[in-house]
Amino acid sequence: MHPTDSRSLAGNVAQLEAGRQITVAREDGFEALKALLPPPSRRALVLIDPSYEIKSDYAKVTACLRDCLQRFATGTYAVWYPVIPRPEAHDLPRRLKTLANQSGKPWLHATLAIGQAPDRTTPGEPAPRPGLLASGMFVFNPPHTLKAALAPALVQMEAILGRGRGQGHQLEAGG
Repeated sequence: MHPTDSRSLAGNVAQLEAGRQITVAREDGFEALKALLPPPSRRALVLIDPSYEIKSDYAKVTACLRDCLQRFATGTYAVWYPVIPRPEAHDLPRRLKTLANQSGKPWLHATLAIGQAPDRTTPGEPAPRPGLLASGMFVFNPPHTLKAALAPALVQMEAILGRGRGQGHQLEAGG
């Protein structure tokens, strides 16, 4: 996390009443989880959102979750990932689903694609960069109400954020 973002996040968390229950640390999250799990309360939601700028992050996510599930099997783990044209990104949801099934854990997988905006560039001008067109969230041990709550939310988010060709969403669960 960028230092400015880290300070901003820490400041926002400090303003919350729940600030004592939330830990903000600017360090290697994959390594930090080893010291934090299992938590004393035996309840936790762990958000895993690496930069994915380094290709090895994809493999680290799977290895980290395997370790987390051994240390704290009942925790809820939410993994965000970009849907981009990179083999590692394409394989990640399949690997997470395999890990969840091998571990006997319930899982939920949601994706949202906003699609590409119509090309409105003037001839001779460079086309604007499209940015991230889709992303996904894979959740291990999701709350039992999450799928029912997320289904209409995905429809609404697609309606608000969708830009046309390629937009859509998917929601699946297992375990």
